[in-house]
Amino acid sequence: MKSAGGGSLSNLRNIGIMAHIDAGKTTTTERILYYTGRSYKIGEVHEGTAVMDWMEQEQERGITITSAATTCFWKDHRINIIDTPGHVDFTIEVERSLRVLDGAIAVFCAVGGVEPQSETVWRQADHYRIPRLAFVNKMDRIGADFEQCVAEIREKLRASPIAITLPVGSEDSFAGIIDIIEGKLLRFDESTQGLKVVSEEIPDDLKDKSSAARMTLLEKLADFDEELMEKYLEDSDDVAPEELHRALRKATLSLGLVPVLCGSAFKNKGVQPLLDAVVRYLPSPLDIPAVQGIDKDGEPVARHPDPKEKFCGLIFKLQADPFVDNLSFIRMYSGELKVGEKVYNPLKRKQEKIFKLLMLHANKREEVNRFEAGDIGAVVGLKFSTTGDTLCGTGDYIVLESMDFPEPVIGVAIEPKTKADESKLRESLNRISKEDPSFRVTMNEDTGQTIISGMGELHLEIITERLIREFKVSANVGKPQVAYKESLTVESVAEGRFETHGAGKEQYGHVKLQLVPLPRGQGVRFENLVTADQVPGEYIEAVEKGVRDSLDSGPLIGYPMVDVLVRLTGGSYDEDNSTEMAFGVAATIACRRAAQEGAPILLEPIMALEIITPEEYLGEVINDLNKKRAHIVGVEIERGHQVVHARAPLAEMFGYSTDLRSATQGRATFTMQFSEFAEVPAKQAEAIIHKIRGV
Repeated sequence: MKSAGGGSLSNLRNIGIMAHIDAGKTTTTERILYYTGRSYKIGEVHEGTAVMDWMEQEQERGITITSAATTCFWKDHRINIIDTPGHVDFTIEVERSLRVLDGAIAVFCAVGGVEPQSETVWRQADHYRIPRLAFVNKMDRIGADFEQCVAEIREKLRASPIAITLPVGSEDSFAGIIDIIEGKLLRFDESTQGLKVVSEEIPDDLKDKSSAARMTLLEKLADFDEELMEKYLEDSDDVAPEELHRALRKATLSLGLVPVLCGSAFKNKGVQPLLDAVVRYLPSPLDIPAVQGIDKDGEPVARHPDPKEKFCGLIFKLQADPFVDNLSFIRMYSGELKVGEKVYNPLKRKQEKIFKLLMLHANKREEVNRFEAGDIGAVVGLKFSTTGDTLCGTGDYIVLESMDFPEPVIGVAIEPKTKADESKLRESLNRISKEDPSFRVTMNEDTGQTIISGMGELHLEIITERLIREFKVSANVGKPQVAYKESLTVESVAEGRFETHGAGKEQYGHVKLQLVPLPRGQGVRFENLVTADQVPGEYIEAVEKGVRDSLDSGPLIGYPMVDVLVRLTGGSYDEDNSTEMAFGVAATIACRRAAQEGAPILLEPIMALEIITPEEYLGEVINDLNKKRAHIVGVEIERGHQVVHARAPLAEMFGYSTDLRSATQGRATFTMQFSEFAEVPAKQAEAIIHKIRGV
């Protein structure tokens, strides 16, 4: 076995490839693997042979479902790549990948431009302040428009894109690219599947366009480099490519500019310049700020990307694996991690042992004996650690910022087909929920049904397929149901008292609670306003647990309550008989009473829609949306089509693809993603409550 590390940290790149579905992320990754020598032949998504789409469902559907990690080498640099999904149901995969990456390539379709999921992943990258490159793909497709795509990156994403390559022709006539910095035309030899790149002088008819683009680049870079500023003001032609590379790296790392390249991954054109840009402009672990965490006293503490520092890493993903238990993906932020070592999980307050360390190439793996700062790999055998947990050395304490996971918006009932499948189903669902934080398993107390919830119909469809294929469980699955929430509209107060007398041990707990409605999206918060002579400190945790457990089931129809502040305002205790259990029960009693008195309401998930339709069907599309309680946000013309932006309740959107096809003769397309929870109108809420209660 060997170390995963090796080589200078300055020559390491941890990057993600992100985009809207069908923009060509996985195809671009496949070409990267081929040109770096990681794959001996090119895999194709449409043929089900893409290396990074290794799951059966990915190969069949031609989409990426789970983030796949791999390592390749380019010009003395090691590049760790994570290929992320583009479908909105799997946004969580993008979120947790971006959390641990240093840089990213955003792939855009030259025909579709900036599409809705492009905007979502771009915002996620903004949140984590990740430097990125833009790759305008599919320049060979009918309708490809490089300039329009760059304009949309500027307008829709509020970014500062700067072209560093230009397409030579487009659609059928797409022949190569112009490297603006080097001042060369690059052609990609078709007989070698693009492996051989031929550099030529720029033809006379393209020189003006190339010179104008170079001047624009120089003008933008002058703001980031004083030497370039002087040369720009002097109108000097004496600017070496190395100076432009240096300034562009500085501008990219500071998030000031986004270098834009173009090509056609499917036609094997433009990928090698993209790899050059990755090593030239995207950050190494040394270029990003030290990772920040807190120590056991809540004080800030930092870890630097140095193998000699104390060990610190973040578990960013768990993966169920048929061959090994608990495959945990880790990003190493500092120090080193060796096979056989014991490490500490401060959030779980548990010690873990490292049984194996694996470098990953999609679903293949290679054992190594240690990881170093900057590495991304997988650990085998962790028993307690879950997604978002920090690991550090035994005797040390640091907790890194965790990740926010979205609330599920859709659920289905699931039950085993036979008695023999019962425990297998329970165990399999438990493994999948550990692996996927956006997937939940709950039990409906009234019906006894097991409900699985996720981010969309496709998400749950994939999970039920995995149960059958991967885990060999036979199960019956119900129709999709909306995952409602409950909340309050007015403040309420209540008290709960729990005391027992008689044969067993006497117990006593007494609390007073105030429930206050919060703005949407605030979740559940707990505040302790009592003194130790009312409720001693050792019982506060039990009170909070009782509160949170009771809010898991609201007073209307048993859906979780959200956007509520719970204040512990009073109480009393008995020195001899008070117990944690008694205070937990008292809190549950008080919380349920207060929830009933707080004028509870039902909340439903609202979806953001973008519908692209030919103009002649615009009226039918809007009429249909109005019937679905949708709110039309706006309509605009884009690339000759009408684009409708709307918000609609998820409950009205089941089967919408069929309705839209019928209304537009199959010529319209749409994307839909979760936006927020909002109050259900009184009439609909009453009908839902009656239906669920069976009244």
